[in-house]
Amino acid sequence: MTEPTSTTTNAIAATPEGQTPPPNPAATEPRSRRVRLLSSLIFASVALVGVAIVLYAWQLPPFSSRIESTENALVRGQVTIIGPQLAGYVFEVPVQDFQFVKAGDLLVRLDDRIYKQRLNQALAQVQVQKTALANNLQQRRSAEATITQRQAAVADSEAQARKGAADLRRNQDLISDGSVSRRELDVTRAANAQALASVAQAKAALAIAREDLQTVIVNRDSLAANVTNAEAAVELARIDLDNTRILAPRDGQLGQIGVRLGAYVNSGAQLMALVPDTLWVMANMKETQMADVRIGQPVTFTVDALNHLRLRGHVQRISPATGSEFSLLQADNATGNFVKIAQRIPVRITVDPDQAAARRLRPGMSVVVSIDTGYVVEQDRTDAPSDDMP
Repeated sequence: MTEPTSTTTNAIAATPEGQTPPPNPAATEPRSRRVRLLSSLIFASVALVGVAIVLYAWQLPPFSSRIESTENALVRGQVTIIGPQLAGYVFEVPVQDFQFVKAGDLLVRLDDRIYKQRLNQALAQVQVQKTALANNLQQRRSAEATITQRQAAVADSEAQARKGAADLRRNQDLISDGSVSRRELDVTRAANAQALASVAQAKAALAIAREDLQTVIVNRDSLAANVTNAEAAVELARIDLDNTRILAPRDGQLGQIGVRLGAYVNSGAQLMALVPDTLWVMANMKETQMADVRIGQPVTFTVDALNHLRLRGHVQRISPATGSEFSLLQADNATGNFVKIAQRIPVRITVDPDQAAARRLRPGMSVVVSIDTGYVVEQDRTDAPSDDMP
């Protein structure tokens, strides 16, 4: 037990004065092993902590969460572009930028002088057509009176024909005894033939009168249609006149006014935008995040423009297809090389109404959405398999 001590004492005694004695290898070797072991443990601990931080940051197992989040989300609203149906000069613009309006408020009024005259012209045309229709009634009464007259003429001609026939028979009986001359008999025959012709002529005139009555009756339907057409033209002219006054379709706030007094605008020109208070959030989730997303699940989202203000909502609807399916130019993966890219599925989120700060939302604001997929909706409870099922 005293050997190491005597060895050390001898080494110190053998060391010249003013010099450090040489280190003892037997004493420094255990200390070096402890330092290396401690360094390895510290490095391993730092590495494990770094890996844990990375797994937690990326929400990978064992730190996976039921919250699905995305920054690809915006506030949406029913932004309505206001435009005229008619072309003309702007006569009045009583509103200003970002003004709140009610449904029916006047936004823009166009020059309506031409459309007023068109309305007056259409009203005059209605009167013309109604007069023609009333005249048709008089024409029908006249045609009916003509038929009565023609019937009387037929009766008169038939009576004359019967008289002529009787005279002819009488003269034929008297010609044998010389009471009537041959010349008188010829005159009687001519008169009888003339009477028969008069009967045929009267009947033909009666038929013409009846056809004239049918023409008047049929023409009445055409005149009535003309009246209806003229009244429709009046309504169209009145609609055009009303369209010179562009009114707010609903309550909301206006955007920037893009039209000025005296400007000429065409039909369909964008004059201004109206933004009602109906807002929602559209979140474009990755397809790998949609496995547990259901309608009705609670949502929280932060608004970048409002200092990351946190608001609440619920999943309202899920798009029937990815966003790429609705794009104008769709990708054709059957040509060239293929690079798999995670598709986005739009999810519509309603904003809960019991939040005063929600009134500060504006369409187009960027938000960060977090959907709690751990919340089980009623449909999932119904679709869940029962323990009694085999």
